[in-house]
Parts: sequence; C-alpha cells; structure tokens
Amino acid sequence: MKRPSLWLTAILLIMLLTLQYRYWFGDGGVTHRIELERQIQVQRNENERLQARNRMMEAEVMELKQGMETVEERARHELGMVKQGETLYLLLE
Repeated sequence: MKRPSLWLTAILLIMLLTLQYRYWFGDGGVTHRIELERQIQVQRNENERLQARNRMMEAEVMELKQGMETVEERARHELGMVKQGETLYLLLE
C-alpha cells in the first residue's frame, strides 16, 4: 500500500515543480510580465518626451503663422540679417 502513494506523491511533486517553473520563467510568466512592464515604462517615457517636443514645435508653428516678429528674430539670429538702414555692430570678447 505504501508503494502507490509514494508514486503518486512523486508524480504530484513533479507536476508542481513543472507548473512552478512555467509560472516563474515560462511565456506569460512573472519574469515575462516584469520585462513587459519595464518596456511599457520605457515607451511611456519616450512618448512623454516626444509629446513635449511636439507641443514646443506646435507653439513655434503658431507663432510663425501669427506674426512676422518671430520670423524677423530668426532671420537676425540664425542668418545674421539686418533691416535696410540698420548698422550691425559685432562685439568680440
């Protein structure tokens, strides 16, 4: 009588260990879930960074559409342009 219960215990123990392995390390297991959550957080951070950049670009586009002051400022700063009749003084340190 002891023999069948020993086999049954061994089989149940092997099944339990197999299920535990799949739970912790298999596809859809805890390790996989933790990695997916990490990837989601990385993607959320990237999305936030890109949304902030998009908001800045959108504000810049609105400025360019609404007034020539921004265009003039960019032309002066980036291209070194001056208005007709102005004199540009360049100070070197």
